[in-house]
Amino acid sequence: MTALIPRPTTEIAPGAVHVPGWLTIEQQRDLVTACRGWATGPVPIRHTKLPRGGVMSVQTVCIGWHWQPYAYTRTAGDVNGARVSEFPEWMVRLGRRALLGAYGDEQAAAEYTPDTALINFYDGQAKLGMHQDKDEKSSAPVVSLSIGDTCVFRVGNTETRTKPYTDIELASGDLFVFGGPSRYVYHGVPKVHEGTADPATGLASGRLNITMRVTGLTDREAAR
Repeated sequence: MTALIPRPTTEIAPGAVHVPGWLTIEQQRDLVTACRGWATGPVPIRHTKLPRGGVMSVQTVCIGWHWQPYAYTRTAGDVNGARVSEFPEWMVRLGRRALLGAYGDEQAAAEYTPDTALINFYDGQAKLGMHQDKDEKSSAPVVSLSIGDTCVFRVGNTETRTKPYTDIELASGDLFVFGGPSRYVYHGVPKVHEGTADPATGLASGRLNITMRVTGLTDREAAR
């Protein structure tokens, strides 16, 4: 759906850039199809178990590298022991285009080589608490793509989970990149606006979030 009032690209904080409507409906539909395939395995989508016994309300499937709190491995020892799906070259190209779209820096975009993605599915009740993406060895930017239901995305600071923070809405097709001074900002999703998804994307309900990262790891360095 096209917004009645165009939403401009906005730098929320240095290095944290929101690009509304970056993905076309066709691109969103293709990503939904790809994510459905990854969700079935070889490592299926699951509610991640936390070290202290809690379970995340968000469902997650990973490609390239498997993430579990708080390390990356090639195989999913906390799920079924299988090796995760490879990170496809077309996703690398998508990540580079996204970085160019957010920053306008051709050299940085050309050098950006994501090797993993965490794919999170939110139903209407799911939330994600304030956290930092800091399990990567690399400090390269994180590229985040949203499809489906609109959510409230909370962008905080690098020092604390509490204020100051800024709440924005991420709608279907939106791109958000955080890097540079904002690479390690605390961020979270306190609310999903259920029923706002456009069925034309292939996702009739819920929110799909794809975050591409550069782990900076080799197989030898990865946690075993």
